[in-house]
Amino acid sequence: MKAEQTIPILRIFDYQKMLEFYIDWLGFEIVWEHRFEENMPAYLEVKKGNIILHLSEHHGDASPGSRIFI
Repeated sequence: MKAEQTIPILRIFDYQKMLEFYIDWLGFEIVWEHRFEENMPAYLEVKKGNIILHLSEHHGDASPGSRIFI
């Protein structure tokens, strides 16, 4: 088996702050977003160049305080 790509899942706690940081400041674009219902937590993919991140508001996804280097 050969891994072609690794996509980290990062926990987010505030959707508006996520937009300000990842989209406005770092320049990522939202590729897709999923919510089971309108007021439910979001799970989304953002991309900048060949960097892809998954961001999740779901409790239990990822570990707060984790760190990755890209």
